[in-house]
Amino acid sequence: MKMKFLLLTLILNLICYRTYGQEPAIKIADKKYNDLAYFDAISIYEKVARNGYKSVELFERLGNCYYFNSDFDNGVKWYEQLFKLSQNVEKEYYYRFAQSLKSIGKYDKAKKILAAFVQKNENDKRALLLLNNKDYLNKIELNSWRFKISDVDVNSIYSDYGAAFFGNKLIFTSAREISTAVNRKMKSTNQAFSNLYESEVKSDGTMEMPTPFSNKVNTIFNEASAVFTKDGKTMYFTRNNYTNKKRGKSNDRITFLKLYKAVLENNEWTKIEELPFNSDQYSTAHPALSPDDKILYFASDMPGAFGMSDIFKVQIREDGTYGIPENLGTTINTEGKESFPFFSNDNVLYFASDGHPGLGGLDVFMSEMSDDAVFQPVENVGKPLNSNQDDFAFLINDKTRIGYFSSNRNGGKGNDDIYQFYETKKLTCHQILAGKVFDSQTSQTLSEAKVTFFDEKFNVIKEVFSDVFGVFKFDVFCGQSYYVRAAKNGFETKEINVNIPKSNGETTCLLGLENRNVQFALGDDVGPKIGIKKIFFDLNKYYIRPDAEIELQKVLVLMNEYPKMKININAHTDSRQSTQNNQVLSENRAKSTMEWLIQNGISADRLTATGFGESQLINKCADGVKCNEEEHQANRRSEFIIVSM
Repeated sequence: MKMKFLLLTLILNLICYRTYGQEPAIKIADKKYNDLAYFDAISIYEKVARNGYKSVELFERLGNCYYFNSDFDNGVKWYEQLFKLSQNVEKEYYYRFAQSLKSIGKYDKAKKILAAFVQKNENDKRALLLLNNKDYLNKIELNSWRFKISDVDVNSIYSDYGAAFFGNKLIFTSAREISTAVNRKMKSTNQAFSNLYESEVKSDGTMEMPTPFSNKVNTIFNEASAVFTKDGKTMYFTRNNYTNKKRGKSNDRITFLKLYKAVLENNEWTKIEELPFNSDQYSTAHPALSPDDKILYFASDMPGAFGMSDIFKVQIREDGTYGIPENLGTTINTEGKESFPFFSNDNVLYFASDGHPGLGGLDVFMSEMSDDAVFQPVENVGKPLNSNQDDFAFLINDKTRIGYFSSNRNGGKGNDDIYQFYETKKLTCHQILAGKVFDSQTSQTLSEAKVTFFDEKFNVIKEVFSDVFGVFKFDVFCGQSYYVRAAKNGFETKEINVNIPKSNGETTCLLGLENRNVQFALGDDVGPKIGIKKIFFDLNKYYIRPDAEIELQKVLVLMNEYPKMKININAHTDSRQSTQNNQVLSENRAKSTMEWLIQNGISADRLTATGFGESQLINKCADGVKCNEEEHQANRRSEFIIVSM
């Protein structure tokens, strides 16, 4: 794809270069390369290469010129030369080479290059995704064949992409040449600058001849990727840094992209202004709106991005001002390119990425957002919507399940084309976790039991109380692991782990609580009596671990049940470190445990804390005795001794 390349690569960090005095042509080409004039740079670089000149930098830049322009056949050609010339290639080129290989169907070779990339980049999110999804191609296949795809009437021999709904019209981006005396072209792609176009969608699905969208919005530079509020009165769109007929440039004299807003008044788009978090030094592009129009999503390489471009969000306040942009985090973003977000009315974020495991080039991915605004694991939407080329700019009508996407796949009319699809089956999976709390001895249901719902990292998601039939329910996501804990006065607290299947339906969770027939006396350690595990701490740390919070909840329930009970918290360490350090550490552990209980509602006058350091080890692991980590951890514990009833 050509035009879409500009909108993506303008937000890339440029690779530093060094020149060779004996090759003036290289200097000229390097200058064009750094000015993003890739089309011109290629002709010079290739001429130099044909004359026999070889260097790592030359082959890197030639590969990049084609890679950034999504010409993967030629990208492979020059990346292969790079790897033949040097065994010390920068890590990122392994990924670009593999992506290019996948895009031309050479998956076996791409797999080998990706394996080398993973080995050299263990902490890279893309590497971790590949390590954890070694069968990703099989997973993509399982998600596939849910779309019926057809061409649309608006495509030209140029680049057409990035559709948006606006009433019964489709607004899209096109680089088609306008009939003027002079057609200005971009040096990066040798195509005309893009504008927004509109086409009415007829009742039979066919489309009218496209016309330019608005002469107030379209300029002599690039306009692209529009989105409209539900009432149709406000639009956000992408444009080159061009305001009040003045072109803005970065410190490196590059014109990046910015987000703009326009308001519809008297059937004219007016009050066009750039958004306040734009900058001359980076790009913001490809806007999308939340279902309530209160959050704007966009792509950017602004400070805080993990990769070449990330997806961010920003709050649109009632008074028309904006919050501070926030990165969507590592569930969505990688060190690669994430762009072209679209947020559906059923709370699913769709976006394009080359960082998540895919078929080649950009693929379309999706992530469902929970009620508490947490994005679930990303899924590739599968074939045939995704191909081994660039697939992006996904858009769907939630009711009809008809939508549009863009692609530079083989067989298209132009460099990028817009395709219509019909989704025959949703990929999103919904589950209900339905549970019951009961007396394990009598089987009698227990109402008003407090049920706490945790994620797999013990973060609290939600708390509810069982109804008169002992029943509770949670909406959960398929394929996830959760913890559920039930507590009620007079009964032992119980928690279980629940794994949700990867299919629609309902998962049952039964929590039988044991009636607490336990007598407490002064000096008792309540832990063994109420079945709590020891409160463990990490080596040389005194913060409360998530698994420790689960156990402390049991102490909390007990003290609420016995409001006159007072407890002394005893904390112990293992024998490692000095005696003095261990004494201080144990005191801090006791205090942090006490503070946790106070923060959760226990009066401070009911608690005391004592640190014993390493003076009361429960096993052989004294100074100089060789022990494993499990044995040492057994000594890092807390006890809860009754001092008053």
